[in-house]
Amino acid sequence: MLTAIIAFLVDTVIGDPNSRWHPVVLMGKLISALETWFYQQEDSDGKKFAMGAMLVLITLLVSYEAAAAIMMLSYRIPWSFGSAVVGGILLSFTISPKSLAKAGKGIYTLLILGELEEARQKVGWIVGRDTENLDDSEIARAAVETIAENTVDGIIAPLFFFVIGGVPLAVLYRAANTMDSMIGYKNDKYLYFGRAAAKLDDVLNYIPARITGVLFIFAAWVLGFDYKNAYRVMLRDAEKHPSPNGGYAEATVAGALHVRLGGVNSYFGKKHFRAYMGDVIEMIAPKHIMESIRMMYTVTVMFILIAYAMFGL
Repeated sequence: MLTAIIAFLVDTVIGDPNSRWHPVVLMGKLISALETWFYQQEDSDGKKFAMGAMLVLITLLVSYEAAAAIMMLSYRIPWSFGSAVVGGILLSFTISPKSLAKAGKGIYTLLILGELEEARQKVGWIVGRDTENLDDSEIARAAVETIAENTVDGIIAPLFFFVIGGVPLAVLYRAANTMDSMIGYKNDKYLYFGRAAAKLDDVLNYIPARITGVLFIFAAWVLGFDYKNAYRVMLRDAEKHPSPNGGYAEATVAGALHVRLGGVNSYFGKKHFRAYMGDVIEMIAPKHIMESIRMMYTVTVMFILIAYAMFGL
């Protein structure tokens, strides 16, 4: 678990470097290249699905083998913790607590200063919905939902796969999640071509999402939030989320913070209603962004400590 601790420290101190050599950037370039080769608009639905599945298999294989090769080379470093340091740096690229916190704090600051237009722009960088007409409460809701949901795929899931399969499996997970974010959409282009990527992401996040929900309950208890309500709302509302996994984080955070998430979102000018999670005990406000960040960091530390207690260094 020394590798995970190093990864967390690297992310906390340095964060996600903005570089064209970032592993996730390289994954994105590979996925885009494979999409250019494999996607043909005139193909049948069945062939689109098959070609999309081929893209998934190649991306997973390349990502896993590249990470495995780096780790094999790291074992030749002539000092005892060399491979842990290399693995920690590589693992840090798969997690994003600092990036999530930075984005949330930036939006919080803009809302406190009354800079609504800039807050709309900044929240638009981390959500897929239309943001140009959001009020301050809706901006805060979008930020809290994103921080909660991304605690699963941006932190706990890659750490979970690291625990069960080492750095290469964590990198494989990050590749799967990147594919989902690029081609896992239910629109005319990707409905069949991106289906394998979307389904794989759902499967891989199934266990980490539920672990995250439980950890959010304990985080609420540690931080003095309403852990009993977090548990109650998770059981009641988690399955209402359109994703089979996203509700376990969002519903639990909503219950802990006494707010209601979900509601009407606009995508490309069309309004869509997403089932409510939580109750309006408090009107959602900028302070809830900061509280969700505290919960996110607490959950991250909890997972690493639990893994360390179970598996040691």
